[in-house]
This record gives sequence, C-alpha cells and structure tokens, in this order.
Amino acid sequence: MSTTPQTTAAERPAPTSSFKLVATLGLIALFSGLLVVSVFEFTKPYIAENQRRALEAAVFRVVPGAVTRQDFVLTAQGLFPAAEAPAPGQRVFAAYDAEGNLRGIALQASARGYADVIRVLYGYDPSCQCIVGMTVLETRETPGLGDKIETDARFVANFERLDARLNPAGTGLANAIVTVKQGDKEHPWQIDGITGATISANAIGRMLNDSAGTVLPQLAPYWTLLEGGA
Repeated sequence: MSTTPQTTAAERPAPTSSFKLVATLGLIALFSGLLVVSVFEFTKPYIAENQRRALEAAVFRVVPGAVTRQDFVLTAQGLFPAAEAPAPGQRVFAAYDAEGNLRGIALQASARGYADVIRVLYGYDPSCQCIVGMTVLETRETPGLGDKIETDARFVANFERLDARLNPAGTGLANAIVTVKQGDKEHPWQIDGITGATISANAIGRMLNDSAGTVLPQLAPYWTLLEGGA
C-alpha cells in the first residue's frame, strides 16, 4: 500500500510578505517612471526642432514667394518682435521674399470639427486683403471624408485668393467668411464646401472668419512695422 508523503509545516515555503511585494512593485514603477521622464527630456529638444521646421515650412507654404520669416506677438499693449513681447499673445509670422519685401503674414486658427479640434495655419496678403493659402496643422477628422479639407484640391483652391477685406471703419471684416454648400459659391468671401464633409468644411470657414475678423483689425496700425521687419 502506497502512501503519499505529507509536507510538514517546516518544509512549506515561507509566504512572500505583502511589504516585499509592494516594495518590489514600487521600485519597478519608480524605475519605469524615471525611464519615461528621461526619454521625454532627451527627445524634447528634437521634437521642438522638428515642430519649428514644420511650422516654418508651413509658413512658406501659405505665403507664396516667401523665403524668410520673423515672428511677432500681438498683445494688448501692441505688436512686438517675439523676443521683446511683454506678455503672451497672438503669434504673427511675418513672411518676406528674397529682397526683404513683406509677402504676407501667417496666423494660426482653430475650431471644433466633426471628430476633434482642427488647427490650421493660413496666409494673408495685405496688398490684396485676401487669404492666399491654408494648410492643416492638426486634425483627427474621418479619413476619406473630413480629411478632404487638406486633400481635396478643389477645396484647397478656395484659399488662393479668399476675400478678407476690412469694413470701412476697420473694425471687422467687410463680409463674413462663410462655407456654403458645394457648388453654391457666388462671392469671393465664400468657401465652396465639401459634400459629405460639411462639419469639417464649416469649421474651416468659422475659424477663418473668427480669426481674421479679430486679428486683422488689431494689426491694421502695424503694417509699416511688419514691412520693415525683415
């Protein structure tokens, strides 16, 4: 008759204490956190440099003919070179040609789209008082539909010469920039929309109207300063 040997209390492995378990998990979490922070700090300057280059390329894309830029900040106290701004404010990217002539400015604008906030950079030429370019900086709109705001050549063509004239008093736009149904555009301040991506296209019109209608009147006294900025 076989017998199964019984494990005595002395032979059983000692249970792991809760303190040791918690301490081990704590050390793992600590080292993991330090690793994440170290990687973030190491890559931060490279990310910032890539963002700077991407923004500079975007400025030259939305202001045709520009090859150099100078950054300004529009504050409640006025317009200042970025390094001399006394307070945070609206960033204004002044863009110049090879001879140092002002070709226009670039401004950022944003509005809620279908999926999330859409952020764009658009160019404005004071000589024609019109928007002369637009590029999407950030979007999470539906691929194949909402992303047509940056891939549809017909829609992008709206921003080659979009009317953004100020009213006689200089207090706002003479005509509100608005997105209309595809095929219904009749005026140079209207944006011909995108069938199937109405919300995204409307967001572009809304953000450009709000941004241009607010910022351009404030910049009106400073065009001479911008022209001499290069």
